[in-house]
This record gives sequence, C-alpha cells and structure tokens, in this order.
Amino acid sequence: MIRLVLRILIYFGSAALGILAASVLLDQVQVEPVGFLAVVVVYAVLQSVLTPFITKMAATRATAFLGGTGLVASFIALAIAVAWGDAVTIDGGLWVWVGATVIVWLVTALATLLLPLVLVKAGIEALRESKETGGRRRAPEVLG
Repeated sequence: MIRLVLRILIYFGSAALGILAASVLLDQVQVEPVGFLAVVVVYAVLQSVLTPFITKMAATRATAFLGGTGLVASFIALAIAVAWGDAVTIDGGLWVWVGATVIVWLVTALATLLLPLVLVKAGIEALRESKETGGRRRAPEVLG
C-alpha cells in the first residue's frame, strides 16, 4: 500500500515538475497557483489513462507510431488540462504547443525515473541517522 501511494505521489510530482518546467522555459506558457494542483491531477490521470489506450491503438494499426505514443498522450492530456481550468494557459501557435508537449513529456519522464532514486537515498540516510542515534531523533541544529 505504501509503495502504491509513493508511486502515485511520484507520478503527480513529476507531472507538476513537467508543467512548471514548460512555464519556465516557454514564455507563452503561464501557470497560476490557484487551481494548479487540480490541473496537475487532471493531466496525470489523463496521461495514465491515455498512454495504454494510444499504445494499444498504435500496436494494432500503426506499429511505426509506437515510439511516439507517450508524446501523443502528453499532448492530448495537456490540451484537455489547459482547456479544463484557468491555472495553466498556453498562448501561441503550433510550435509552442509542440515545445510545451515535449518539455512536459521529457521532464515528467525524467522525474518519474529520478524521484524514486532521490527518495531511496533520503530513506537510507534517515535509516543510517536513526541507527547512529539509537533510534532517537537528534535535535535540529540551529544556524549560528
């Protein structure tokens, strides 16, 4: 159960990082704090539902297209998430949408790969610290 919750949190976190990266790298992508979490949830859920569906469609009808299914699913999920709320807006033509899609897809993929490694490292360090202190927590160090 804990693993499932962690995977879900990592997936939502990676989606949030992807959308934020697109807004930092592209001036035409704006992110508003109010409603951002809802847009991330919509994007992440759509992405997770669309990817297997599009992959299956490509496998049965156009096998040469299989490599691009993640990008297509990202584009569709991003378009619906942007249309759904006002927290994320993309102003611009086709190339802005293509750029935003590639950035969101790439950052989400990298974050999904790297976030578990960061969490495992943090968990190992916390376990080591716990063993060093005999299971007791250390008092926080004060800057000074």
